[in-house]
Amino acid sequence: MMLRQARTCLVASPLLAPPFLTSSVYLTSPVDCPPGSEPFLNAVLEGELTGEPLALLRAMRELEKALGRPAKSKRNAPRCIDMDLLYVGECEMRTEELVLPHPGITARGFVLAPLAEIRPGLVLPGQTETVSKLLKKLAAGDTVEMVDAMW
Repeated sequence: MMLRQARTCLVASPLLAPPFLTSSVYLTSPVDCPPGSEPFLNAVLEGELTGEPLALLRAMRELEKALGRPAKSKRNAPRCIDMDLLYVGECEMRTEELVLPHPGITARGFVLAPLAEIRPGLVLPGQTETVSKLLKKLAAGDTVEMVDAMW
C-alpha cells in the first residue's frame, strides 16, 4: 500500500522526529475530480519538524516521485500518491511554494476527519475552533469512511 510506504519513509526522515501520531485510513469520495474518478484513501501523519517547512515539503515531493507519481498531471486528477504539508505548529507562511496552514484544510472532510482523529482539540493558526468542530460544520456531501485503523 502506497500510504504505508510513504509513512515508513517519512518516519525515517531526518526532517521529522517522534512522537508520531498516525490516523486511520479513510475512504473518501473524490472532490473536484474528473467524472468517474474512484474514491481516494486518506490519512494524516504528524511528527515533530526538525528542519525547515520548505525542506520537508521538498522531501515529500521527492518521495511522491520515488513512489511513482508523475511530475505533471491535471489538477485533482487521480494519482497514486499525494502528500500535503498541512500545518507546522503555530507557523503561518505564505510563499509561492508553500502556504501554511494549508489553505484548503478547513473545508475538506477528507483532511479534517483523519486530523480530528489524532488531534481533535487542535486549533490551527488563524482559526478559533478545533478541527473536530470544523469537521462537524462541513456539509454531509463529503463521504468519509474509516477503512483501516492499523496500517
